[in-house]
Amino acid sequence: MSGNRTLILCVDRDDDIGFKAGIQSPVTGRDECLDAATLLGLKDPEDSDVNAIFQGVKLYDELREKGEDVRIAVIAGNHYNYIDGDRKIAEDLRKVVWEMEVTECILVTDGAEDEFILPVIQSRVSVSSVQRVIVNQMPNLEGTYYIIKKILDDPKYAKSILMPIGLVMLIFAIGSLLGSTEVAVFIVVGVLGIYLLFKGLGIDEYFSLALHGLQESFIGGRISFVCYIASIFIGLLGIVMGLSSYLKWYTADAGVLFYVLTFVYGAIVYITAAMLIALLGKILDVVQNEPRMLPRTITLPFFVTGLGLIAYGASVYVLSLPTTMNFPIDGVDGIRIMMFTTIGGLILAFLGVYIQKMLQKMDKYAPEVKEKNAKRPTRH
Repeated sequence: MSGNRTLILCVDRDDDIGFKAGIQSPVTGRDECLDAATLLGLKDPEDSDVNAIFQGVKLYDELREKGEDVRIAVIAGNHYNYIDGDRKIAEDLRKVVWEMEVTECILVTDGAEDEFILPVIQSRVSVSSVQRVIVNQMPNLEGTYYIIKKILDDPKYAKSILMPIGLVMLIFAIGSLLGSTEVAVFIVVGVLGIYLLFKGLGIDEYFSLALHGLQESFIGGRISFVCYIASIFIGLLGIVMGLSSYLKWYTADAGVLFYVLTFVYGAIVYITAAMLIALLGKILDVVQNEPRMLPRTITLPFFVTGLGLIAYGASVYVLSLPTTMNFPIDGVDGIRIMMFTTIGGLILAFLGVYIQKMLQKMDKYAPEVKEKNAKRPTRH
């Protein structure tokens, strides 16, 4: 191959061509890409990916007229999961680059969202230019109407934008009906703050993973499903007991750490028990289905129990310090309990690591033992 060969690459990160038009990506070739854009346009004329593909075909024709050696392809991701979609884009692009023997590419995108995968594309081929296609919208109110309509119709946007707004409005309405507008505003601000905190720290993704694991255990008929359900109820009970402990030992002019540990004092036993029950179900699943993964999971119950002991000892110690409270444990006993629970937690952690190492050694030498037994002659 002589000279440079340029790839005109159109990226449909949320896989509209597959989800709406049923087209399997990657799509290569001018006529194939043009057919894909036409079919997607017939299914959804408002989709901006249609314009991006047409722009790619137009750019392809212009460069061909100039005598350049160019190729064109459309690559799509995943409509439901951006992580899996970006991995698919990277793998499909690797195959396209290898099959077409291109040396560089021009990325054609319909907006900033698709440009998030620019580093993925650059890891497979050199990007010489990025062409962003901006569709002219109707001005003023009518254009705003179509933007709102797009948000309402797309489940991806509706879930992340409309659901929290609807929840906040519902809570405010319930609080107002109960006759306390101030309490309603307080609850709304609290719920909205928790939601933003979860989104900002990515905690909602962990809940999604937990929900996915719960669904898989239920469909697979595993014992872990019962353990997960039991752990959820016990965890909720732990939250209630923690709040009850907070209200019981509440003291004015105390620090934030004191308030947190009053909650921990009442909740930690139940939350630790809930986590242990969930881990028990996970370990049983691993033993039945993936025994080689047992060394990775066997340490978790020891760590959870150890952390629970340390947290309990710390909460007892802090609550035993104020002399104005009628806490049943005084300061000296609180120090003893904190020392014993901390030492116990560390011992459990080291015990878990030791058991993990033992299981890893057994798993390592097991194939050698089987091989020796197979080679050993049998006596008749």
